Amino acid sequence: MNKIGLILQREYMTRVKKRSFIIMTILGPVLMAAVFIIPMVLAMNAEETSNIAIVDETGLFATKFNTTESLTFTVLSVPIEEAKTTFVNNGYDDLLYIPKTEVVLPTSAVIFSENQVSITTKTFIRNVMRDEVEEQKMLASGIDPEILKSIKTSISLTSFILDSSGAEKKSYAEVAMAVGYVGGLLIYMFIFIYGSMVMRGVIEEKTSRIIEIIISSVKPFQLMMGKIIGIALVGLTQFLLWIVLTAGIVGIFNGVFAEKMVDKRVPEITQSAGGLITENTLSSEDPDAEEVINEGLVEILDMIRTINIPVMLVSFIFYFLGGYLLYASMFAAIGAAVDNETDTQQFMLPITVPIILALVMMPSVIENPSGSLAIWLSMIPFTSPISMMMRIPFGVPYTELLISAIILVITFVGMTWAAGKIYRTGILMYGKKVSYKELWKWIRYNG
Repeated sequence: MNKIGLILQREYMTRVKKRSFIIMTILGPVLMAAVFIIPMVLAMNAEETSNIAIVDETGLFATKFNTTESLTFTVLSVPIEEAKTTFVNNGYDDLLYIPKTEVVLPTSAVIFSENQVSITTKTFIRNVMRDEVEEQKMLASGIDPEILKSIKTSISLTSFILDSSGAEKKSYAEVAMAVGYVGGLLIYMFIFIYGSMVMRGVIEEKTSRIIEIIISSVKPFQLMMGKIIGIALVGLTQFLLWIVLTAGIVGIFNGVFAEKMVDKRVPEITQSAGGLITENTLSSEDPDAEEVINEGLVEILDMIRTINIPVMLVSFIFYFLGGYLLYASMFAAIGAAVDNETDTQQFMLPITVPIILALVMMPSVIENPSGSLAIWLSMIPFTSPISMMMRIPFGVPYTELLISAIILVITFVGMTWAAGKIYRTGILMYGKKVSYKELWKWIRYNG
């Protein structure tokens, strides 16, 4: 164990001091934080107003375009040809032309612009024209549009889970799906990034002949275990630093620009609420606003409570490490069997197919987390790290969780033993193309 610890320490310290590790540790959080910050910056800077001129030959739509925070509409009473040549010089960004047609209600329009027309502008114009045409058609058919609007109803559907004792527990499938996807993808990324790092490390040591010196005082199995666990700790260190630094960057940004973001978010909230909540309603002095905010916070807390966080965290760490250790042992065996990365391709397919299969089957597992397919995928050790993480947020019986964990541990021990056999022979094998038959002989060798 002392020798494994020395190998572990060597692998860990060597890799965390590398320039590539330091760069990625800094660059990773910056890129992840950018995913959260860039949309906020774009929203804060989206202050430019587009001035749109309208030439409506039908006379039906001109008064229907109301000015918004980002769009200003002006009706022109000039021919379209004249408007096309003068709208830019008159300070307009776009020109909306609604031609008169033979039909009573036109269903088409044209936008002229010097630059690409934004999707938001096109969507807004399309929605205004569609609503007006639909309203005119209803009036022509003797239908009161207000009655139709009053008929439209939004249905609120709440789901509860009943346990064996009859107790009810509110569930949010959307939250469980998001948590499952994030957990599964993180494990997938960790296995491939750091598992392949183990393989490349073994190949580098083998080709540089450093391994011949190390192997004289350390058993191959000890060397393999020290390398696998050491790189796992490197990955965990980098992963934790990513989380802390990303949260710090996003937190600092929110603290600095909090007031500006609140100003920008209020109109978006009111618009998404269908006009039921006005900007004044959300003022801090209005008791109704406080009630709305409190209800939102309560719902968020309810969503969080539906996830068994202790079980989720423990399971994530277990499958995170278990999946990595299982695949890293196989990656190490491949690295010991070949002389360069080009020769690894023939051995990579059997290793990558199961984990890619688990990734491809994620939607099916989400759709029916208690189905036979999901259960089997969460029991097979080569797919269980991802598939079980997809199921846990939806609730998995502890017996299934325990069985899956035991199978994964047993498979890891067995695979580590087999990989150790390959590692012991292959680590000193040079200049020979290894086949699957040769690998089987190395595993069966008892010398």
